[in-house]
Amino acid sequence: MEEASVKLQISTLPHAPGVYQYYDKERKLLYVGKAKDLKKRVTSYFTKQHDNARTRLLVKKIRTVKHIVVATETDALLLENNLIKKYQPRYNVMLKDDKSYPWLCIKNERFPRVFSTRKLIKDGSEYYGPYTNMKTVHTLLDLIKGLYPLRTCNYDLSEEKIQAGKYKVCLEYHLGNCLGPCEDKFSEEAYQENIEAIRNIIKGNFKESLNQFKKQMKHYSEKLQFEDAQRVKEKIDILENYQAKSTVVNPKINNVDVFSIVSDESYAYINFLQLSFGSIIRSHTLEIKKKLEETDVELLELSVVELRQRFHSQSKEILVPFEIQAEEGISVHVPKAGDKRKILELSERNAKYYRMERFKQAKIVDPDRHENRIMAQMKKDLRLSEEPRHIECFDNSNIQGSNPVAACVVFKNGKPSKKDYRKFNIKTVEGPNDFASMEEVVHRRYKRLLEEEQPLPQLIIIDGGKGQLSSALKSLEQLDLRGKIAIVGIAKRLEELFYPDDPIPLYLDKKSETLKVIQQLRNEAHRFGISFHRNQRSKNALNTALETIPGIGEKTVEELLKHFKSTKRIGKASFDELEAVVGASRAKKIITHFQSIR
Repeated sequence: MEEASVKLQISTLPHAPGVYQYYDKERKLLYVGKAKDLKKRVTSYFTKQHDNARTRLLVKKIRTVKHIVVATETDALLLENNLIKKYQPRYNVMLKDDKSYPWLCIKNERFPRVFSTRKLIKDGSEYYGPYTNMKTVHTLLDLIKGLYPLRTCNYDLSEEKIQAGKYKVCLEYHLGNCLGPCEDKFSEEAYQENIEAIRNIIKGNFKESLNQFKKQMKHYSEKLQFEDAQRVKEKIDILENYQAKSTVVNPKINNVDVFSIVSDESYAYINFLQLSFGSIIRSHTLEIKKKLEETDVELLELSVVELRQRFHSQSKEILVPFEIQAEEGISVHVPKAGDKRKILELSERNAKYYRMERFKQAKIVDPDRHENRIMAQMKKDLRLSEEPRHIECFDNSNIQGSNPVAACVVFKNGKPSKKDYRKFNIKTVEGPNDFASMEEVVHRRYKRLLEEEQPLPQLIIIDGGKGQLSSALKSLEQLDLRGKIAIVGIAKRLEELFYPDDPIPLYLDKKSETLKVIQQLRNEAHRFGISFHRNQRSKNALNTALETIPGIGEKTVEELLKHFKSTKRIGKASFDELEAVVGASRAKKIITHFQSIR
């Protein structure tokens, strides 16, 4: 499909947090922005009247809208910062690294210090972040220092110098803020255990730390030190609402290419994330039309080479969802957990969103392609011999007590064909018998289609489990249609599909489009059947109310309804109006009845 218009691109954006990018007709990046809701934010550019002439000029130049979906608003803020620094778009305020976000550093040294910094030095130290709120950094540092006393001096605490007695404990030791490793009062092993605990806190494992704070708050409250208790409570609130680290940026993931793939019967979508110095600097999704039955492995291998060449990638490591063959000198990793796995999941999420948008766009500008893809997918998922262009679904789950009815809804090319819907009053079954009722309506439906030489469906869906399916099969056998039309039963749980002579149900992916079509069929059959049932019940209830009048029989009720159209109008009619229809004697009885119930 050719590049969609800006209006079409915007119409299919997701309601999700992320970063959007505007390009001009020459594919030059004009602007990068972040959004809590991508669709709402981007739409506002094209629907609002902008007072700023620069903004109006920007909107006028936009020809392509691209986006990257992320997990949270924090991630969007960080990614926006990275992309602006990397590409310096014309319409963005320029950002400089010396005004970057703060990090927490665990210094690479004996008895490590823990402090905040805005500079990343490659000396083997550990950096966590970045953080978008300095208050969070201070809270974490206060928490760490309160639980695990650490040194703040910058002395070289080598074993030789300590043993030589070069250092003396300072005021921090006497205040209880440091345990005095400079005089060998605290062992390196115990200190490293504290550092490991601090790593867990920074990564988001606050459980033990929060318990400690809660104990402190309780202690202050019991001693009636309410100001101190409130101060601790504020820290607890901040930590409980705090997102420990970003999935977007991690300095340990340096110069890595990330690839993921999502595919269907006709197309594959390969997302490429490029990470440089721990930051995402590019996201691109490639759409490939399948020629033969290419596997995901084959398509991903092809795409990795293509995308790396297209964007001149020099990375020596790639992350992929499964093992593939790569060019010599490239390290291929399939992450199972941790930060690298989260980056891969982010890539997969972007591939899925891109696929969804292309579907929506295709549905608007190329409905035939959309229908063909849905039909091909349903044929594969439901193990059919032909595409289910014509589907009929039966529902009689509402048959309980009086007015037994059933409904048949028809979908053609995956969409409702309401003119072909049919409703049935159950004629041959006494009482609420779902199985017998299903047998009756299926027999009546297809006997009539055969007699009238109407086209038969490729698929019949029975709303019910094995019992209803067996009943429907009896009718198909009687009409010599068994094996000529595919038929399945849907159990109460929508993901279970039962096939004739197969005791094991088929389970569909809950997110699959095939299941969505089946759900729509079932919901429509249920709605149509319930609506018909209510109408019949109401009609019978009205008729019954009139028939309770002494001297008024069924034939008289029919004459009255035929003339006045409703019971309400009959109740409001004058004696003369009633007399003209049913005579003076019956008119008097009707007037007396309605006067008595007012």
